[in-house]
Amino acid sequence: MLETVDLKAKLSKTDYKKAMDALDLRLAQFQRDLKSAGVPVLVVFEGWDAAGKGLVLGRILQALDPRGFKVHNIAAPTHEERLWPPMTRFWNITPPDGFIAIYNHSWYRQVLNERVENDLKPRELQEAYERMRVFERQLTDDGAVIVKLFLHIDKKEQAKRFRKLRKDPAFAWKVGKEEQRRHKLYKDYALATEDMLRETSTPYAPWTLVPATNDRFALVTIGESLTVAFERGLIRHHKTPARISKPKTLKRRTSPLNRVDLTLALDRDDYDKKLDDLQQELRRLQHLCYVERVPVVLLYEGWDAAGKGGNIRRLLRELDPRGYEVVPVGAPVGDEKAHHYLWRFWRTLPKAGHFTVFDRSWYGRVMVERIEGFATPQEWSRAYREINEFEEQLVEYGTVVVKFWIHVSKEEQLARFEARQNTPHKRWKITDEDWRNRERWDDYWNAVSDMIERTSTVRAPWTIISGNDKRFARVQALQTVVEHVTERLKAGK
Repeated sequence: MLETVDLKAKLSKTDYKKAMDALDLRLAQFQRDLKSAGVPVLVVFEGWDAAGKGLVLGRILQALDPRGFKVHNIAAPTHEERLWPPMTRFWNITPPDGFIAIYNHSWYRQVLNERVENDLKPRELQEAYERMRVFERQLTDDGAVIVKLFLHIDKKEQAKRFRKLRKDPAFAWKVGKEEQRRHKLYKDYALATEDMLRETSTPYAPWTLVPATNDRFALVTIGESLTVAFERGLIRHHKTPARISKPKTLKRRTSPLNRVDLTLALDRDDYDKKLDDLQQELRRLQHLCYVERVPVVLLYEGWDAAGKGGNIRRLLRELDPRGYEVVPVGAPVGDEKAHHYLWRFWRTLPKAGHFTVFDRSWYGRVMVERIEGFATPQEWSRAYREINEFEEQLVEYGTVVVKFWIHVSKEEQLARFEARQNTPHKRWKITDEDWRNRERWDDYWNAVSDMIERTSTVRAPWTIISGNDKRFARVQALQTVVEHVTERLKAGK
């Protein structure tokens, strides 16, 4: 691909000024339109050392309102950043709706710098490409615009620019030992770049190769690429279908829930003995996870009044609170509503060696958001795939992922609702929304059944907890966590 770029392309000063004057006006207008439409934009700048990224960035951004963009300078991951899955730090800096994020280098460092310098294995390289494709597809499916630019110069031109930079004390620092080493490895980096372009130039996030020998030509090429991408993003936004009304109640379908034995129970003596033994063992495993730097994600879903809170308290009772966090999940608020729905969950993942418990989770997308019409059929239908990809990345990093659905019968739920209603100190636990949700039991049954069948995978399976007896449910949850963590520690990463 690189050999097809016309590195001799250039533009006269007159033609450049005429083109840039027009592009400045268009870029400024598109920025306002994108903000009004709530379309987030990610602009990636990659390219060779001394290809002129700083120069073109400075000039292109002159047309934009600085209050509406942010530039992120991406370096190699720090030791702290390596304690999370690789894409976490990039999810954390995705732009909110209507905002533009500019990346000077990006998530592609791993398949360029780390590939050449650290000699990534073929499997690791393919996993990295897939993470990047997934990241970009999920964002563009949600309405984002992604523009990826690679500034290309040949080795001879790079050497010439290095010599010029070294002559001026103000710029000599830009040509250090790392830049000189990469220059010597130009051919290796060229091969890595070819692979990157081939593997990650997609219909939803294509690469634009920018001939950068002539700065004026490079600037106009980048400006035109941005305006085309911005215009297409706005057209696509205005074609997005509006939210649909809430779906009608459907007849209850057959389900994995039918196979749960809700008569299972434990007497007090057995419960106390098993609970204590399992709590002590989980405490021991928590410390081993810290030593081995194994992150653990536990998520709880279930019917209203299924006993999630009590179950979580028993699970955590003997653990060191410095090593875990509980994340209660409700409807998205504030910045959460201005980002992809998975954004807030990427931000709350545990670092290596720690536990995070989600009291409700990303599965709200395919349950309450589906049922109440907060997500369109297109949005919640693709969420099954997105969630599987999300969890696959966690497991690929080495995370233990345990997912619980606490199942109770409709009759047991009613009994617990009434008990809460009739007990003064528990009355706060029951709301009008709980009663309203109960009226849509069959809708939730169908949604939960789809969720379990479509997102229970070999590497991140669902465990359906028999929840009519709270003692049995607590022991079953603890036993499941102990088994999963033990298996992970024995297997190693």
